[in-house]
Amino acid sequence: MSVAVALPVLIPFIFGSLSLVFFNSHAVQRWLGVIGTGLLFLATIVLLHKTWTDGIQVMAMGSWPAPFGIVLVADMTSAIMTLMAGMMGFALAVYSLPSISRDHEAFGYYPLMHLLLAGVSGAFLTGDIFNLYVWVEVLLVASFALLILGGERGQMEGAIKYVTLNLFSSIMLLVGVGLTYGLTGTLNMADLAVKLPEVEQQGLVTVVGMLFLVSFSIKAAAFPLFFWLPASYHTPPVAVTALFAALLTKVGVYALYRFFTLMFGNDVGYTHELLLWIGGFTMVTGVLGAAAYYEIRRILAFHIVSQIGYMIVGLALFTPMALAGGVIYIVHNIVAKTNLFLVGGVIYMMRGSYDLKQIGGLWKTRPLLGVLFLLPAMALAGIPPLSGFLGKYVIIRAGVEVESWGIVAVSLGVGLLTLYSMVKIWAEAFWKAQPEEHAARAERFEQALSQKSMAIMLLPIIALGVLAAVIGLAAQPVYEMALVAGHQLLDSTDYIEAVLGVTP
Repeated sequence: MSVAVALPVLIPFIFGSLSLVFFNSHAVQRWLGVIGTGLLFLATIVLLHKTWTDGIQVMAMGSWPAPFGIVLVADMTSAIMTLMAGMMGFALAVYSLPSISRDHEAFGYYPLMHLLLAGVSGAFLTGDIFNLYVWVEVLLVASFALLILGGERGQMEGAIKYVTLNLFSSIMLLVGVGLTYGLTGTLNMADLAVKLPEVEQQGLVTVVGMLFLVSFSIKAAAFPLFFWLPASYHTPPVAVTALFAALLTKVGVYALYRFFTLMFGNDVGYTHELLLWIGGFTMVTGVLGAAAYYEIRRILAFHIVSQIGYMIVGLALFTPMALAGGVIYIVHNIVAKTNLFLVGGVIYMMRGSYDLKQIGGLWKTRPLLGVLFLLPAMALAGIPPLSGFLGKYVIIRAGVEVESWGIVAVSLGVGLLTLYSMVKIWAEAFWKAQPEEHAARAERFEQALSQKSMAIMLLPIIALGVLAAVIGLAAQPVYEMALVAGHQLLDSTDYIEAVLGVTP
């Protein structure tokens, strides 16, 4: 039994509870936010190291063995995902210190942030499909509360769209859980991997799989039910948007990877062909939406959708290399996309607007910020030697190996359109002169931004920018780790043996 598996869930719950105890002290809450997420980050590093060196880690709650009790399980994929949750939580806790208003802190920003991180970590580590539903609901409640924090009209409108479709997705998930239990008499993922292939009505298994596919596709913001994301992600404070961009859709993607490798692989010719089409359309619709807008947060929100397509394609191609590429791409996207939102937040604090037509001249006054924007922007577009190039290259190479030429062409084309969007932001915000009619407002905002606040916000931006470069430059060890994750996803033997203690 490995206690390390439980720490990423326990730590945010403990620090979230402490934040409630000190609810009236904003200073204490800020310190608890940084210390708690820092400890969470360290715990996820330890968990990944143990998983890499000692194999799959399992903890049975209350000493009840699987499949009768609840288990937490960390294989390489879930350990990597949990590491990213801890890393982004820490980065955003630091960024929040100067960027989150005191009014938002008074409404419970820090306790909700801890609750969200607990839900995300629990969703990545659970070995039980009903408990996955529970953790998804925990993070849904926390994310909804964060989305409406402040109670502005735009936030409420975005939150209604967000919660309505996500509640529909949760209902589908719960129905799927119930039907799966009716078919097999178990909820444990490892046990389901053994029992689902033994069900006589395999057509019904595929139908249940489709329920999960639709449910998780909604949560991942995949085509065609992605419109809730660009309609809501531009409304809350940028630190909240960055946290959502980093983690929320990735829970849906992770669940698709887990369910359609471990449990619902009985009809790959149908389910994964469908996933391939979904991935392709998600890429295209997302990048076209980004090309149409001139508001930084909306552009980046549509690019979340577009990049989800690459991750789904990695799953759909269903080879060890493709799954490894998908894992790399998830890590890259979390780092690069979060960083772009953080840079966007700094731009707003310096210019008072996210509208590209109202801002400009930043390269002349803040060249460092321009460089820090270019790093994640070029990574997102897949420019070598940054992280996006590695993930995109592995997925495209996997597509070439299975001769899926259509998706290869779409992936390359979407990459060019992504580059167009990033160049658009660069040209408008950094290269062109500040529009005269908005110069007075820009000057007021720049004068109001203290050097201390600027320095604190730049710390996580610099760290994530360096990380995007390191992932690309350290391609070999990163690929080897991701390939182990890909093999574990494709071959469930080790997972089943670790959880159930028997060889399938």
